[in-house]
Amino acid sequence: MSIGANLKLLRKRKKKSQEEVANDLGLTRSSYSGYENGVAEPNLETVRLLSEYYRVSTDELIKKDFSCYSRKEWERLDQGVETDINGSRLRVLTSVINEENEDVIELVPVKASAGYTAGYADPDYIKVLPTFHLPFLSRDRKYRSFPIKGDSMPPVVEGSFVVGEFVLNWMSIRSGTPCIVITKDDGIVFKVVHNLLKSEQSFQLCSTNPFYDPYMVHANDVLEIWKFVNYISPELPDLRVDDSDVSKSLKSLQQEVHELKALLKKSS
Repeated sequence: MSIGANLKLLRKRKKKSQEEVANDLGLTRSSYSGYENGVAEPNLETVRLLSEYYRVSTDELIKKDFSCYSRKEWERLDQGVETDINGSRLRVLTSVINEENEDVIELVPVKASAGYTAGYADPDYIKVLPTFHLPFLSRDRKYRSFPIKGDSMPPVVEGSFVVGEFVLNWMSIRSGTPCIVITKDDGIVFKVVHNLLKSEQSFQLCSTNPFYDPYMVHANDVLEIWKFVNYISPELPDLRVDDSDVSKSLKSLQQEVHELKALLKKSS
């Protein structure tokens, strides 16, 4: 089975002509036609472009025979999601337990955060992380703590650590849920997540600081998601008093001043 036959099937499912696909990819129609017809073989860079365009892995594009795929497998390809978003496949989450055989919370220090995308599944990376325990959290769930950088998520300030609960089924995430999202390109980010998996196969990540624009991340670019549980901060959040409280305080102060004046007047 050549890559050309797979390309032809993928293109037809997208309901596009060879010319349209070639224009989208910045190729000539004759070059793309040659790939589909088996006259020419795409180089590695072109294979990467094709896999990204059709949202299939390069390994699957080259090695699999799409003509033998079941309806369920085609649905997965049509969605463009390679990642197990439902948590249906077995996955071993690397974690640490204490001497009492209890699961503990690993804390990812600032210095180690840059390497998390490479080490999140590596036991040698995880086992050297500092750990702690919060007795009020459920023993049936997995937690991890991550450092916060920047000012995009007030009242959580830079220097804080957010504790997150591991999410296996991404489809279960409700829009508007704050989460630590581990992405291939940006590493550890703390954002309010809007779940657009059904319509866009993506998440929209938003900040609580309106200065920062929302942006989209495709499911294929996400490694892990941890739902916000609590955070540890070196600073108290800003305390704001609303207008009604200010008004009450002023009235009370004015009354006290009036009474003091009356008392001084009597004593004189």
